[in-house]
Amino acid sequence: MIKFIKNFRKDDSGAVTVDWVVLTAAVVGLAVAAYTTIETNTASLAANAAGTLGEQNADATAIPADN
Repeated sequence: MIKFIKNFRKDDSGAVTVDWVVLTAAVVGLAVAAYTTIETNTASLAANAAGTLGEQNADATAIPADN
């Protein structure tokens, strides 16, 4: 059993897998954060654009009369 523990401690073949798991988790976390930020701001921009377009005069091509 002692020999197994010593060999297990020296073996680092799984260390690269752990590194990739941590790196992949970080990339996925950043992607989720970026998506959330973009989605929230896009929805806000769309609402603002819809509000502005809704306030426009239906006869926008008419030339205003001089006073």
